[in-house]
Amino acid sequence: MDVYGLIGNPVGHSLSPPMHEAGYEALGLDGRYVTFEPDADAAAAAIAGAADLGVAGLNVTVPFKRDALDAVDPAPLAERIGAVNTVDYGPVRAGEAERPRGHNTDAAGVTRALAHHDVPVDGRDALVVGAGGAGRAAAFALADAGAAVHVANRTAERATELAADVPDATGGGLDDLAHRVATADLLVNATSVGMEAPEETPVPADHLHGDLAVLDAVYAPIETRLLREAAAAGATTVDGAWMLLYQGVEAFEIWTGEDAPVDAMNAALRAELE
Repeated sequence: MDVYGLIGNPVGHSLSPPMHEAGYEALGLDGRYVTFEPDADAAAAAIAGAADLGVAGLNVTVPFKRDALDAVDPAPLAERIGAVNTVDYGPVRAGEAERPRGHNTDAAGVTRALAHHDVPVDGRDALVVGAGGAGRAAAFALADAGAAVHVANRTAERATELAADVPDATGGGLDDLAHRVATADLLVNATSVGMEAPEETPVPADHLHGDLAVLDAVYAPIETRLLREAAAAGATTVDGAWMLLYQGVEAFEIWTGEDAPVDAMNAALRAELE
């Protein structure tokens, strides 16, 4: 039996176990997905030592995504983003490397969710609202896929710092948000606005338009105020569960070498969110 899991603090709310185990069951794989919640000062040691316990792969969530960089051999994209959310111990078990390989599948979560909804990225103007971890992953993903990226953040300095790391990106505050949305083809909300207070939205309804595609990283609730108002404006909408699904799908495929059973994993995820 192969053991996979999630390391973070807290992780009790995670939807990854049922999603991944639905994938193992659909393909007839003998696998289990469990959660680990170490203390902050023990996270790097836990990631580094998991292979000794026979763990085949780990997902990493807050607050350990940056700490994980020091415990792995990061793939180029993970190193550029500055965060690891997937650790593959395969090479360690085969004796081919001293440290496990670290990946960032949050970026693939963005692009694969958009591709699933036939939303083009290459050559488009993309606006990412938020300059935290999700914003970094989204900005790199969209830029690497050929979009012209602008990052908008409440603290303008954080947006400009992120933009300086992303190829040909720009960044700034929220003061010109109306103009930025008006000229954008694609909008990604990479903040938590709309999660704890569902009546809130990061982008006023009168900014939205029908030529826009909107991806909201918030997945609880699935239908946020931003998505409702975007749909009312005629925009294409992509809920955050798709992003969550496809980052998991990408990790599943890294670990198993199999094409993930997307439909089975999606059904399990959405059953948990209903």
